[in-house]
Amino acid sequence: MTSDYTPPEPKAWVYNLPGGFTVYAGKTDADNDHLSLRFARANDVWFHVKGMPGSHVVLRVEESEPDRDTLKAAAAIAAYHSKARDGGKVAVNWTLAKNVRKPKGAKAGTVTIARESTIQVKPGVPDLGDT
Repeated sequence: MTSDYTPPEPKAWVYNLPGGFTVYAGKTDADNDHLSLRFARANDVWFHVKGMPGSHVVLRVEESEPDRDTLKAAAAIAAYHSKARDGGKVAVNWTLAKNVRKPKGAKAGTVTIARESTIQVKPGVPDLGDT
């Protein structure tokens, strides 16, 4: 018996970026858990503003690897959907989704990450995004 199970799409803001990339930003802690731990695939890129509450953001990676501008655009979305929205430049951590884990017994929306990088961006969303 083979499994063709595909997790349902999370409740999220969805943005389409140039190059065919799609970005998902969770709306609630429960949505963040679903987005980060069930919906995201191993090689998708995961983002979260550093040290502040905010949405978990997943950049869906289909065929081609995202370039630096695509990573910055997704990071800007993460900054926008956080408590740092009105800040200037914001530090956003990012890693591959396979490096995101939920600690045992942690509340919804709480994860730990490994092998992260940090990118500085101004909060914002693309003009062509669907909210």
